[in-house]
Amino acid sequence: MISPRISRLNRETRSAWLRLRTLILLRWLAVIGQLVAISIAIQVYHITLPLGLCLLVIGASVLANLVASFTFPENKRLSEVEAMLTLLFDISQLALLLFLTGGLNNPFALLILAPVTISATVLQQRTTVLLALSAITFITLISVWSLPLTTAVGETLRLSPIFAFGFWLAIVTGILFLGLYSWRVSSEIHSMADALLATQMALSREQKLTDIGGVVAAAAHELGTPLATIKLVSAELMEDLVDFPDLRDDAALIRDQADRCRDILRSMGRTGKDDLHLHQAPLAAVIREAAEPHASRGKTIHFHLDHPEASGADSRPPSIRRAPEIIHGIRNLVQNAVDFAQSTVWVEADWSATRITLRICDDGPGFPPQLIGRIGDPFVRGRRQEPEPSRRAEYEGMGLGLFIAKTLLERTGATLSFSNGEGGPGYPGALPTNRGAIVVVTWPRHLIVQVPKEGLGQNRPIAI
Repeated sequence: MISPRISRLNRETRSAWLRLRTLILLRWLAVIGQLVAISIAIQVYHITLPLGLCLLVIGASVLANLVASFTFPENKRLSEVEAMLTLLFDISQLALLLFLTGGLNNPFALLILAPVTISATVLQQRTTVLLALSAITFITLISVWSLPLTTAVGETLRLSPIFAFGFWLAIVTGILFLGLYSWRVSSEIHSMADALLATQMALSREQKLTDIGGVVAAAAHELGTPLATIKLVSAELMEDLVDFPDLRDDAALIRDQADRCRDILRSMGRTGKDDLHLHQAPLAAVIREAAEPHASRGKTIHFHLDHPEASGADSRPPSIRRAPEIIHGIRNLVQNAVDFAQSTVWVEADWSATRITLRICDDGPGFPPQLIGRIGDPFVRGRRQEPEPSRRAEYEGMGLGLFIAKTLLERTGATLSFSNGEGGPGYPGALPTNRGAIVVVTWPRHLIVQVPKEGLGQNRPIAI
């Protein structure tokens, strides 16, 4: 089962993805840029600046970089607090340098956007809000108090009040917009990465179960003959040992233990079933196998197969691939229907010469209309306002189960649609009581139907 804390843990440890070395390199670029800008301002444009104070502020960044480089290893990854303090230092250093070089009259004031954008991309929301407020506070202070820019002849370079206000407003707007934009895009990327990780874990688990079941099924197949021989010989011994009760009881014990071995192997084989003879299975068998874990959860599941468009040889139920993606994807859709159904779930399938269609319906409240277009995206909340942990604790209402189902089934060539109520897309003749959610899965027939072969071959014997 997928852990419900995958996304939350990733959000909490996301700052640990940021290496100190990355921020050190960016700070070296900033130091070089600041030195070049001051040199050009003094040498080319003959602007009078408090050079000693400017070099002192830039030297603080150089010192911080040297200390960080020699104190910490190159692969040091920052915690949330460490990353916040590092970016807050950069904002403070830049704000102080702007104070010494004209405030908003310095066009490089817009560089204060950079630390906030980095925070919005990597750090948590509350940290980004704190850094954004700090940047807005500093840029507001230097818009009121700053040392003027003067030329060598004593001329003061100053923007008109309306342009100065417009520049301040543009920077504040940029901080808010770029911060929100970067945070939103980053959240989408990380959510998709988390959901794909959960999908791979689910598929890996299903594949492991299939592999284990294959070993068990092969073992049961190979051991069937010797167990049958043991049972036959023990039965004959029982007949010959009628006059020896003790020995007859031993023979009966041997027969009973052989039966027990057979039952154990048969029971274990139900967890996977990847015997060569079950690489494919009838459509109904695959659907029932996928729904089996949820058949005893207090809801009635009706199965129905039909072929309204098929004729001749196509009227027979097709045999399809028993791929882990198909079984686990259908299982998640059935689970979602059972979770939200009031009492009944319908699982219906039909086929034709070109396609196979599966419909999973329930009599629950249906999908929220405003979310139907987003169903299948990771971490979209479920169909109720307040999830019930006892019924859906494994996904915490984030829509991760539907995302996994959609991703796995689409890997097999299926297309999915989600709707509500009677008469949804591709759903002719819905039952009158079915007015809940409807999920329609459609495959091109040639992608999942196994072409009949004269022989499947022999199972490989287990090496002992």
